[in-house]
Amino acid sequence: MTTPSAATPPAASGTAADAGPAAAPGRRGSLGPVGLVLAGGISVQFGAALAVNLMPRAGALGVVTLRLAMAAVLMIVVCRPRLRGHSRADWGTVLAFGLAMGAMNGMFYQAVSRIPLGPAVTLEVLGPLALSVLASRRAVNLVWAALALAGVFLLGGGGFEGLDPAGVAFALGAGAMWAAYIVFSARTGRRFPQADGLALALVVAAVLITPLGIAESGSKLLVPTTLGLGAAVACLSSVLPYTLELLALRRLPASTFAILMSLEPALAALAGFLILHQSLRLPEVLAIALVIAASMGAVRTQVGRGERRGRRDRRVTPESGVNA
Repeated sequence: MTTPSAATPPAASGTAADAGPAAAPGRRGSLGPVGLVLAGGISVQFGAALAVNLMPRAGALGVVTLRLAMAAVLMIVVCRPRLRGHSRADWGTVLAFGLAMGAMNGMFYQAVSRIPLGPAVTLEVLGPLALSVLASRRAVNLVWAALALAGVFLLGGGGFEGLDPAGVAFALGAGAMWAAYIVFSARTGRRFPQADGLALALVVAAVLITPLGIAESGSKLLVPTTLGLGAAVACLSSVLPYTLELLALRRLPASTFAILMSLEPALAALAGFLILHQSLRLPEVLAIALVIAASMGAVRTQVGRGERRGRRDRRVTPESGVNA
């Protein structure tokens, strides 16, 4: 999933932003696109919950293999990306995008096989949040960083004794890859038309992960029930949310999209509770709330900075280059 700006936090999850800028809708007109974004977020997190249930059958890497391989096939069939006419730099960008996508998914699924879904997504969101803070370089972002760190401290109970250390490490690694994903998805969107870059990057990610999935699960991946559940995970976690986000961003400002994507940890906690029966203690609920607040604050700070820059640019006439 991509964002229009590498500095926008959790919009990273959506290659949707490749659809291009959207005109700011009215209050009533935005309800439809907002619903699409929320539906996409729910689809992603409930797909992740289904993947956790599938892991005893196919293993974490096996589930990632099924998800990415099936999503890649579907996207190639639907998009039919053009292979000719691209430069070496274009292919290098899509290769980096695919590597980031594969590593992000592999690490995230390793995380949710060890720790609850809500905390895993909360830790993962720190990657895009850190990218936003570093890109903005404004003092107010220290406040958002402090909020996020307070959330992480609460989530770990002061030392992560309640969470598997390997799961925490995988979640943080997935967050770092999510930040890389944002950067390279934005570059890919500029170099490839429509969703062609996404389709090709999914192929790269699938090629990267498939040998690991086969080594872990072997013939278990070919069991019909496992294949069917893997197809469901691919649709819920990749194809459906990508499509919904692409539709939403045609009518929804990217800043609003990014703020809505900040709710991912809460949606993950809800999916974990309803599907996996993973309950959260009060400190963990507060931790998720703090990270969501930090993410939304960082988005608003970045948007405000962009709006001020736009107002300054409008004061300069294009002919003379001086203040009008």
